[in-house]
Order: sequence, then structure tokens, then C-alpha cells
Amino acid sequence: MEQIFVFFLHGLAYAGLLFLVSSGLTLVFGMMDVLNFAHASFYMLGAYFSYMVLMMTGHLWLSMLICPILLFVIGALVERFLLRKVHSGGHVHELLLTFGLAYILGESVKWIWGNYPLSITIGGFLSESINLFGVTYPVYRLFVLLSSICVGIAMALILYKTRLGIIIRAAVNDRTMVNALGINVPLVFMGVFGFGAALSGLGGVIAGPFLTTSPSMADDILINAFVVIVVGGMGSLLGTVAASLLIGELQSFGVLLFPKFSMALIFLLMAVVLVVKPSGLFGVEQS
Repeated sequence: MEQIFVFFLHGLAYAGLLFLVSSGLTLVFGMMDVLNFAHASFYMLGAYFSYMVLMMTGHLWLSMLICPILLFVIGALVERFLLRKVHSGGHVHELLLTFGLAYILGESVKWIWGNYPLSITIGGFLSESINLFGVTYPVYRLFVLLSSICVGIAMALILYKTRLGIIIRAAVNDRTMVNALGINVPLVFMGVFGFGAALSGLGGVIAGPFLTTSPSMADDILINAFVVIVVGGMGSLLGTVAASLLIGELQSFGVLLFPKFSMALIFLLMAVVLVVKPSGLFGVEQS
């Protein structure tokens, strides 16, 4: 029972990390209808930027503040000067552009930081372990889960309880009408894309001490992030939460019970959900 409880907590921690990355992808792909294959590269950049900040200052909290801001600026510039030029061409143009951008960022990371994994260690309370219901468990994994919960609550409040959230959801449904009301829709979308990149970067900052910082970390998270938004439903924040929990636990217990088929279980889940409900668990059926 103790082992089951530990792997359950492992699944929750990984689900929290998945949510941090997938929530930004949900905004960009599910709400803006922009296919961004470079999203996981922003996650990777967040981890490497965090590594530099930690090496210079040793403060994780400062890294969690600075790196998302840097990724917001990078994401906004990408949307303004690259994606906006090809958005009218459809998903094929977006796919080619963002895939090329992901390749450039990946090679740039190898050129600057090398091709070897970087180990990030943190001190203080977060590096310790606590006794949780008779089980010794790392504090940092619980911190990952708590951070994702705080981000999820903040996103829900912004999207559903503020004027900015109303503008974003309205612009997605009827861009022409919102633009006619005097709201700069391209500026809104640029901000949303930058915010999505910042969320992915925050996920990278948190993932650095949790996982290994390496050029391959973008590929490791990208497929799972897309599976999350497909299973949860395009543009659904609640669906992202539910799918992250499902995939996090499935990944954790899959490694425990079926180590050779743990990755296949995730795609099996996606196939079952798409057969039963093609729009995803909480997605809206398209008329």
C-alpha cells in the first residue's frame, strides 16, 4: 500500500507538470487555433534560463519570476513577426514554421549549453523530504503539484471572472465583432500567445530540479502535452486538468505495472476517448 501511495503521488506531481505545459498549449491551440510545435521548446528554454539564473543567484523564486517574463517576450515576438504572417495559410504553414523554429531553438541550446544533461540542485526546505501518512516523500514534488494548482486557479479566475478573460473568449468565438467594438484583437492574441509561452517556460523552470535539463526534454513533453489537450478537449481548461491527472497517473502506474508498455497506455487512452467522444472529455462538439 505504501508503494501504491508513493506512485500515486508521483502521478500527481507529473500531472501538475503536464498541466503547466499543456495549459499554455490549450490557450494557443485550443482557443486561438494556432498549431505551435515550438511550444515545448519554450518549456526547454525556461529550464535552461532557470539554470543560468540559479547558477548566478542561487534563488529559485527569482528564476520563477524572471524566466516566464523572458518567455512571454519571446513568445509575443514570435507571434507578431512570424506566426501572424502565416496564420492565414492554415495549419500546414504554422506546422512548418513552428517545427523549423523548434529545430533552430534545439540546435541553439546545444550550441550554447552543450548536448549533455545539466543537473540542477536547490537547497533549503524544497530539497528536503517530509513524512506524509507514514511515507517519506520529497518536498519538491509536492511543490510541483502545489504550483500547478495555484496556476490553474489563477487561470480560471482570469478567463472566467475578469473582463480580459471575457475579451479573450469573445475574440475566439467572433473576432470580427470584437474588433468592431474597438478592441485590438491582434494585440490580444499576441498577449495570449506570449502568456502561453510564459506558462510553458514556468513549467520548464519547475521541471529543471524535478527532471533532467537537456535538449531532449522538449521532445519528451511535447507528445504528452498534445495528448492532454486532445483527450481533455480543445480549449477546455477543466479538460486539461482532467486529462493531465489521467495521463499522469497512467504514466506513473504504467511504469510500475507495465514498464514496457507505459507509453502505449497513453495512446490507448487517447484512442478510446476519441472513439467514445471525438471532441474530448470536455470539448464542445463542432457543428
